[in-house]
Amino acid sequence: MIDDLKGTAAPGACAPALTLDQVADALCEAHDGLTRESSNGDAHRVLPSRAALVEAVEDLRSVLFPGYVGEPDIGRDSLRFQMVATLDRVARVLREQVKRGLCFTGCAVPGDCAPCEARARDVTAAFIGRLPEVRRLLATDVQAAYEGDPAATGPDETIFCYPGILAVTFQRIAHQLHLLGVPLIPRIITEHAHSLTGIDIHPGASIGERFFVDHGTGVVVGETCVIGNNVRIYQGVTLGAKSFPLDDEGHPMKGIPRHPVVEDDVIIYSGATVLGRITIGRGSTIGGNVWLTHGVPPDSRVSQDSR
Repeated sequence: MIDDLKGTAAPGACAPALTLDQVADALCEAHDGLTRESSNGDAHRVLPSRAALVEAVEDLRSVLFPGYVGEPDIGRDSLRFQMVATLDRVARVLREQVKRGLCFTGCAVPGDCAPCEARARDVTAAFIGRLPEVRRLLATDVQAAYEGDPAATGPDETIFCYPGILAVTFQRIAHQLHLLGVPLIPRIITEHAHSLTGIDIHPGASIGERFFVDHGTGVVVGETCVIGNNVRIYQGVTLGAKSFPLDDEGHPMKGIPRHPVVEDDVIIYSGATVLGRITIGRGSTIGGNVWLTHGVPPDSRVSQDSR
């Protein structure tokens, strides 16, 4: 079949098609930044494995929601054994993947992975130690979803079914790795959740207790967002940047605060777009399809209704 393709012309083409060898040569010779080559001291730089990370996060979900995720029939007597075994498996996978991320972004000494391995061990241990706090936060999210949605029949349903809970779970896991300075891995985790749910929450976003994303499709929460406690947002909401300050070479500056601060007890309805480093005051309600580029004081009501 491949041999049959050589030297054939595409239907309607003005010139004969390139042979497979010619196409391969052209692709190999291209210098467009899309080819990652290993050479000299870079041969050890192996990219993190998406598949391994997804499996590790699913294992973490089974620890954070035992009986709901993973083994459905787990007794109290075996719960601790299962958790220890799962956490050990996750730790081994994360150590390797974090090391890969550190090596890929640049070892202190080219070709020497020992410092990256040591840091990966320390980071993984610190991350595992933060899981009880992650679970505490998720318990508040689940309760907020149940209380905030009259269609929810119980907290169980929100854990099983709600894309907002899934996306926030992934983000809270990724956020801890982000805080620990892990490259690549946090974004891989949140982008996997994005692909599953349509909810795009950057791992750098800081999110308080009782965060509820209702429906969720099309939600975007930027890297430097700060979200307080008891905040509810609906589908299509964007908490984004209004503009990008440029450096001396005209490139967008990285890491500077450029996304909204949303204080406690705020509701943002579907399709609202909130841009820039502005503050939405405590207890405010932002109506659907509002375009907002300036801050509002506490207890504000912003809508398109002109009546």
